[in-house]
Amino acid sequence: MNGKNTTTSTQYLTFTLGAEVFAVDIAKIREVLEYSSVTKVPRTPDFMCGVINLRGSVVPVVDMRLKFNMGQSEKSVNTCIIILEIAQDDGVVVMGALVDSVREVMELEPDQVEPPPKIGMRLRAEFLKGMGKQDGRFIMILDIDKIFSIEELSAVQSAAA
Repeated sequence: MNGKNTTTSTQYLTFTLGAEVFAVDIAKIREVLEYSSVTKVPRTPDFMCGVINLRGSVVPVVDMRLKFNMGQSEKSVNTCIIILEIAQDDGVVVMGALVDSVREVMELEPDQVEPPPKIGMRLRAEFLKGMGKQDGRFIMILDIDKIFSIEELSAVQSAAA
């Protein structure tokens, strides 16, 4: 052992919802798609937009603004669907996240990430891995595996089936 610090930086995909900037670990991202039509599925949670056909697979799409109680997304030329892999007890759920725009892939060192505040947040603290800082602005780093409950993931999966 050489005694060097073994902490490594992590890459994140950043995206916007309204004026807020969020980030997800790039390891959870399968791909980013331009917004295309989403087929609505009846009797699904309010935050679920519907499903898309992704190379022959049915993928559920969730409006992240509705999930975070930020009002429904207004579609624009920048609207994207981020295809995520969410860990669940019995495997991985592939799901689309509708976001206002995708910004960039950025790298953060562990010392650039602070714990999330306990109060004053629109999101529940357990949804966040931490708060990153870039150019004097905070970026909310999401713990994508904790945002959706088992019941919500089951509802989303059954809608896609």
